[in-house]
Amino acid sequence: MKTKSINRDKVNIITLGCSKNMVDSEVLSGQLLANDIATVHENAKLDHNIVIINTCGFIEKAKEESINTILDNVELKRRGKIDKVYVTGCLSERYKANLEREIPEVDAYFGTMELPLILKRFEADYKGELVGERLLSTPQHYAYMKISEGCNRTCSFCAIPLMRGKHVSRSIESLVDEAKQLVQRGVKEVMLIAQELTYYGLDIYKKRELPKLLHALADVQGLEWIRLHYAYPSKFPMDIIDAIKDRDNICNYLDMPLQHASNNMLQAMKRQITREEMEDLIGAIRYKIPGICLRTTLIAGFPGETRDDVEELKTFLEKMRFDRVGTFTYSHEEDTSAFLLNDNISEEEKEARAQEIMEVQQEISLEKNMEKIGKTFKVMIDKRESGRYLGRTEFDSVEVDNEVIINCNKKLAIGDFVYVKITKAYDFDLEGEVV
Repeated sequence: MKTKSINRDKVNIITLGCSKNMVDSEVLSGQLLANDIATVHENAKLDHNIVIINTCGFIEKAKEESINTILDNVELKRRGKIDKVYVTGCLSERYKANLEREIPEVDAYFGTMELPLILKRFEADYKGELVGERLLSTPQHYAYMKISEGCNRTCSFCAIPLMRGKHVSRSIESLVDEAKQLVQRGVKEVMLIAQELTYYGLDIYKKRELPKLLHALADVQGLEWIRLHYAYPSKFPMDIIDAIKDRDNICNYLDMPLQHASNNMLQAMKRQITREEMEDLIGAIRYKIPGICLRTTLIAGFPGETRDDVEELKTFLEKMRFDRVGTFTYSHEEDTSAFLLNDNISEEEKEARAQEIMEVQQEISLEKNMEKIGKTFKVMIDKRESGRYLGRTEFDSVEVDNEVIINCNKKLAIGDFVYVKITKAYDFDLEGEVV
């Protein structure tokens, strides 16, 4: 028996995993709202009667979180708190048959590219004219923008092509239109995301066109920061760096996941690049833009990784002195080529190695932050918390990078820019005063 009466459907979308999933949820929200279906994100009020869970299936921890979220909502359905549970996203794409067998209480499972089928469940029509019309789950002043879907790379550890398919670029025109729509809604910063940014355009324009896209977006009036995430290092097109250098509203920031620095590991990961080539690339980028912020991501505990490999990675970090580093532990994913290798490192040892790597970076980060004391930076105000404002410089992306703690007696508007003189430095944060 239902314990409450709901006259009109209200959909709650729960998003798990990466920013690319977040954009998918926002697009789904926009479609539902355009069809006059009440829709919310991560609804804390619990006054909805339908749940759509957008799952992640990238690594084991993400799968566990997705499954636990499905089970929690199935239990709410069993208790009569909600009417229907739908599941979409990467986990559903990859394991649909298994999920249908193991958790049959879910009303329907959908793959990553089945938005029209989800809408059919609500007797709703897909509205192709809704460019940029999405219910932003981020604060109003910034948004993620997905420039392509899928990936043609063959990294041995990665299951993304199994879940997202081959690379498909969006047109420059559609992305510029979306950026204009976002600016009209108050967005000042867009973070360009894709499984692989540098491949952009090869499918539809027959050549790499990320620089052309960057210039087109930089021309959008009111778009003050454009940020690049997830660039592949092998055969990196340096004209991307030229575009960053040439345009004031493209942040001096590049997120380039390298995954490792040992040539043995890079070869086993099928990264198509050597340590020496990576060092040359980083040197060339910094030569063109001396102050650019370089962020990378590293994997700890890949099959066959030795202590020598870990030490080589640490030495590489000390030499390259990245501004931002993230690590995650290797996850043994079926149907990837690395799954044929012996996953011979315990989870505890993987975690220990990841921590060891981050301790090296922590020291580098503190040293780099100490160099900023006394300097003034343009800072975007993101939020007010515990009586203080928190913001970011152009060298910091949302959630994954440093924050600037701002001391100010005046009221500051969220989303505005202020100039902040840095007075204190911490391992991964800065503190300063408005000037």
